Amino acid sequence: MTATTRAGADTVAELIRRRWGDHRTGLRDEHHTLSHHRAAAGAAARAALLVDLMPPRPGGEPHLGLLLDNTPEYPLWLGAAALAGAAVAGVNPTRRGAELARDITHTACRVLVTQRAHLPLLDGLPLPGVRVLVTDTEAYEDLLAPYADARPGDAVLGPVGPGTRYLLTFTSGSTGAPKAALRSQGAVASAGAALARAFSVGPDDTHYICMPMFHGNAVIADWAPALAAGAGIALRARFSASRFLSDVRRYDATYFTYVGRAVQYLLATPPGPHDRDHRLRLGFGTEAGAVDAARFRERFGVPLVEGYGSSEGGASIQRTPDTPPGAIGRAAPDDDLAVIDPDTLRACPPARFSPAGRFLNADEAIGELVNRGGTGTFEGYWRNPDAEAARRRGGWYWTGDLFYRDEAGFLYFAGRTDDRLRVDSENLAAAMIEAILARWDRAAGVAVYAIPDPVAGDQVMAALALRPGASFDPAAFTAFLADQPDLGTKMPPRFVRVTPALPLTATNKIHRVALRRASFLCDDPVWWCPTPGAPYEPLTPAALTTLRAQYTDHGRTPAQPPPTGVPRQGTLPRPPGG
Repeated sequence: MTATTRAGADTVAELIRRRWGDHRTGLRDEHHTLSHHRAAAGAAARAALLVDLMPPRPGGEPHLGLLLDNTPEYPLWLGAAALAGAAVAGVNPTRRGAELARDITHTACRVLVTQRAHLPLLDGLPLPGVRVLVTDTEAYEDLLAPYADARPGDAVLGPVGPGTRYLLTFTSGSTGAPKAALRSQGAVASAGAALARAFSVGPDDTHYICMPMFHGNAVIADWAPALAAGAGIALRARFSASRFLSDVRRYDATYFTYVGRAVQYLLATPPGPHDRDHRLRLGFGTEAGAVDAARFRERFGVPLVEGYGSSEGGASIQRTPDTPPGAIGRAAPDDDLAVIDPDTLRACPPARFSPAGRFLNADEAIGELVNRGGTGTFEGYWRNPDAEAARRRGGWYWTGDLFYRDEAGFLYFAGRTDDRLRVDSENLAAAMIEAILARWDRAAGVAVYAIPDPVAGDQVMAALALRPGASFDPAAFTAFLADQPDLGTKMPPRFVRVTPALPLTATNKIHRVALRRASFLCDDPVWWCPTPGAPYEPLTPAALTTLRAQYTDHGRTPAQPPPTGVPRQGTLPRPPGG
């Protein structure tokens, strides 16, 4: 029996209609409380407005852009788009200028819904044919008022079914312009129902959404399962580690999702005697890491379930009760997942480890995760046939993520394909080295990345954000590395950047492109090993001059300059919002 059949709904629109007449508390933030019924009514009113704002016209796609924080307007407009049969493009408010304009125009948005705080971002941008609505204004309230009596299903732009286009979700765009992945109403409804079943979500649960809703994590893994189960939703406009516990207590939240470094920021808040005074029973997300997941459970009493699902929907991994520590899980039943060597197109052999846990065959065992059973639920990219063809090459779905598997078939994440390092002809994965360095008790955040070797291949560089009050002690760091039995001989970082701010994307993921561009030519203190195995010492101006000469002699460069006009990004290791 499929997820949509068991849930009894094959569209998001049907899930919205089910909330009509449900007067339990359904949607809250610090300023608003709406019942499920009022939320459905609000979605219906906006759907009716949207239909009037989008009369059919040749080539006029029913696409709606949302440039909003996590206010109630965001889920209300998600519901409106579902009811009307429109598609939503989540617009990243950290984008600027021409990049922001490109996101809006590339996705053919005819209506853009925003708020006053984001209006300056739109000043001077060429947005021909785009109608802009500003939610927190009297003009917006006046515009909505005539539609107050609308009911779900009253106004549609066309037939609404499982295949109706629903989301255009931008990928990170770390290399080149972001791609807009397509998701249909059926795919989102199915994913929500599947997660609701997997985590036993029920009407008495409350999902806390603190990750940005322009990202697929918040919509598909948090909002959709709550909608499928009839659970309540509580919103935080922007993630705040310092307000996390007070929020989950206020809303009696039972479930939340996370991405990137959010868990690290929560752990960096001062511990208190009431850290376990809440109803949270589960966190679901990616990239917390085994060490921080264990710390989170010990401190807050909440298990974190690490999941994996390609942003585009082409592959997913399911965690089972027998999943070993550090593993993500096994392939979902409908997927034929394999770790593939992209050069030979052959499956990589299982990982082998020494009794001490050292990875013995990383060079041959790490490959790209591929769905050989087809392209899964991947529904393509909006107007990007080249990127779509690359994902579908050979009839398989190529995830762009590095993995390895053990003898039992459990899969382990090893980073993005862009995060592979080649040191002395040996392939390494940044995520594996990060997992080891994260054990150092002085580190609040860790990023590992490749920089060019002066002669050939790569060298390992690490950026460390230290815990409050900690300092970088090269002898202590060297001793820590020596005590790690699974740290291979090529893994220790040649360069260590000690920084108060790891550059992050809007979804709290490490901005590795910025780190690679800066290399060791940065304003932060950098320590290095002049020769492998030597003690760490400061990278002095004299040493830097010598290094530059080595690169020049071999026609190489240690770094790429950032594009002009790009603001410096970063988040201090102290909790955001704190």
